[in-house]
Amino acid sequence: MKKTTKEALRREIRETVRLVREKNPLTPSITNTVTINLVANAQLAVGGSAAMVYLADEGEGMASLGGAMYINMGTILPVYAETLPRTVKVLTELGKPWVIDPVGIGVGALRTSLLLGFQTDKPTIIRGNASEIIALAELWELDNGRTMSGVRGVDSTDSVETARTAAISLARHTGGAVAVSGPVDLVTDGKSLAWVEGGSKFLPMITGAGCSLGGVAAVYACVASPFVAALTATAIYDFAGTKAEQRAEGPASFQVAFLDALYQATPEDVGAQPFTLEVIGK
Repeated sequence: MKKTTKEALRREIRETVRLVREKNPLTPSITNTVTINLVANAQLAVGGSAAMVYLADEGEGMASLGGAMYINMGTILPVYAETLPRTVKVLTELGKPWVIDPVGIGVGALRTSLLLGFQTDKPTIIRGNASEIIALAELWELDNGRTMSGVRGVDSTDSVETARTAAISLARHTGGAVAVSGPVDLVTDGKSLAWVEGGSKFLPMITGAGCSLGGVAAVYACVASPFVAALTATAIYDFAGTKAEQRAEGPASFQVAFLDALYQATPEDVGAQPFTLEVIGK
């Protein structure tokens, strides 16, 4: 098997950014109602095409039309009991990549039931904070490195390092990738593990920063492997966060500057974002 290297990954990241801007791939989302605007704007800023849906027939139709899809569990509507399984079934049958963000895991029977179903109908990329990743591994009865997660609403009380074992377990179970957001971000496919530096103190202060990252990961999944897509999304977010903080006076101006920075980021900018790479084997 060909060994993954940082330079090879940097080339793939640059190509992923370039291809998305060239192809403008349609990437529909079923997402948290609190964050729809930021998710769509971030997808547009990096070069994707956005569409927000929530009805079952819309989900099935968009799953067929899009290059990939983003599903966020943040605000669960009763219709999702039908929408999400039907949408995921189409994605699975067509072999299309999709990203899940298990926001609010552990809260409510419907959310728990849907997330349990995704253990079989496996997502391509899982994006969450440390506590959410630990909790999902626990729900799926995988090794999570500890006995309980520290989920507190949409916030994490666990460190990214603590989620390392859970992230690797989830990636190996799905055969895809896992991205864990925090002060230093972790991205793994179960064989390699990247720690990405950058970001901003303001990112946790704007609603939807993590949700929109999942949406952008789905855009990149239209043209790249799960690991490269998740790594590219994380790298452009850390790059844009750093740039935006230099211009911002607070969270509100930061959000505007952040979207501008996503839009202005070049393939070279994203490919040069600092990260360390660890090959962990199988």
